[in-house]
Amino acid sequence: MTGSDAAPQIDTSRPHSARVYDWWLGGKDNYPVDEELARRILAVDGTVVRGARANRRFMHRAVRTAAEAGIRQFLDIGTGIPTEPNLHQVAQQTAPESRVVYADNDPIVLRHAEALLRSTPEGSTDYIHADVRDPDTILRLAGESLDFSRPTALSLVALTHYLGDEEDDVYGLLKRYVDVLAPGSFLILSQVSPDLAPEGVAKAKELFARSGTPFHPRTLPEFHRFFEGLELLGPGVIPVHGWRPEPVDVEAQAEGVVPVYAGVARKL
Repeated sequence: MTGSDAAPQIDTSRPHSARVYDWWLGGKDNYPVDEELARRILAVDGTVVRGARANRRFMHRAVRTAAEAGIRQFLDIGTGIPTEPNLHQVAQQTAPESRVVYADNDPIVLRHAEALLRSTPEGSTDYIHADVRDPDTILRLAGESLDFSRPTALSLVALTHYLGDEEDDVYGLLKRYVDVLAPGSFLILSQVSPDLAPEGVAKAKELFARSGTPFHPRTLPEFHRFFEGLELLGPGVIPVHGWRPEPVDVEAQAEGVVPVYAGVARKL
């Protein structure tokens, strides 16, 4: 499953957010241009590595929560370069029959699609090479594997801060996806915020902008707006370490602040 018949070319002249994130996570699927930006941001914002790790752990906890609540379908947009355990592994560990569709626009993620497609015999995984800004393509192709008349968990972890209010209409865009979901579906989000580390986040935003990568940290009220009309699960919108933390998350809080909000909500 793919959104394009032509093999996409990897642009190694400009950093890509998925590959910068991969470097922060200790991965090797990045280029010198990505490493350069990742190091420069780390130099001015010491929270980014622990933030990347905290985001991954939040995704694991949120997906497990959804699966334990009976969700058996997952649409993960902005998948990123595979880092185990991947979303489908977490979901299928709880419910082997889970069906998972990943979507991302980075050709390197497409190269790793085989790793994303290893499913349990009872379930399925598919990959769509498409941009979050193209909901028609993603929803059409995802609908080949998922039944949107049944509850689905929609995951956009650490993605919305790369989408602008005006140029991308991020709130309208997210509503397009949520409107398709059946009642009982889950929305899983995390987002960088200037609230908790304003100086470092401002410097990171400047470096991203210089590299040609839009970056849009959002305040707590701005992040809350994504969940309008939905029922937030406890503990509500909270710094990412604190969302239903496990012992490793409590321990990680001692490392310092992570300027990322997280939340999970149910569609009524």
